Amino acid sequence: MIVAKNLSKYFDDFAAVREVSLRVSKGELLALLGPNGAGKTTTVRMLTSVLRPTEGSAQVGGFDVVSQARQVRSIVGVLTEHHGLYNRMRAWEYLDFFGEIYGMPLKDRETRARRLLEDFGLAQDADRRIGEYSKGMRQKLALGRALLHDPQVLLLDEPTSAMDPASARLVRDEIKNLRSDDRAIVICTHNLAEAEELADRIAIIRRGRIIANDTPAALKARLLGPPIYEVRLGEELNGRSPNLPEQVSLIEKGPDWLRFSSPEPQAVNPMVVKGLVSQGFSLVSLHEISRSLEQVYLQAVSAPEEAGTE
Repeated sequence: MIVAKNLSKYFDDFAAVREVSLRVSKGELLALLGPNGAGKTTTVRMLTSVLRPTEGSAQVGGFDVVSQARQVRSIVGVLTEHHGLYNRMRAWEYLDFFGEIYGMPLKDRETRARRLLEDFGLAQDADRRIGEYSKGMRQKLALGRALLHDPQVLLLDEPTSAMDPASARLVRDEIKNLRSDDRAIVICTHNLAEAEELADRIAIIRRGRIIANDTPAALKARLLGPPIYEVRLGEELNGRSPNLPEQVSLIEKGPDWLRFSSPEPQAVNPMVVKGLVSQGFSLVSLHEISRSLEQVYLQAVSAPEEAGTE
């Protein structure tokens, strides 16, 4: 659904985006992460035919973002950082206005607007002017506008910013519901826990260039090394040093626990358990130590800069 090849954008001598290559398939959700000013918003603007690329190319839904800009805009739904809400309008008027711009029949846009207002908890405030809305309510209305025409591609910039926890959960659940075999979704977010919960793939952009692009599990393995496991024992070690398989690297140990890295856990971990039991230890638990996307992100952005990857 989205194919970008060496996409670049220069403002005079400043390179906002440099040779970005991305692929997002139908049914896939990509989280685009990066520091402020890294090029996330500029990339989204090029993919939505708002900005013309200086170099490279991109197709969205099979349409070229330069030569077929009108077709691109008709199939994408966009939530921008600055919503452009019309404060004097009422919520239902606002959605109806954009539905008409999208060429939706009156009955369809009324039905769709009513459902979106209900889904986002705005139905009882539909007759209030948007200028009276809170930041969170504005965010939900802007997201409703992006979804109004049931787009094939969604590009969402900070979809849960300014929201209270309950509203943010509602929006994340709605994003999950929007996933389908016929739709591709890209979210830009600083909420790493949100990205890890939602995304099939993570792309990290720094100084305008993609520096990492893979599944969360693959990025953890590549940037953080093999998974780490902890064994809890039924008694204290009291100076004893258990023998572990040679494939295992002992990382640290406490009074009644061990932590080790296991490059092939399905094959090696049963050997660890069997060996410890044969040495007279009783096992209480064996579990993988959770490693967060925050660790991956910090490792990626602090590493030496490399060429972009697809």
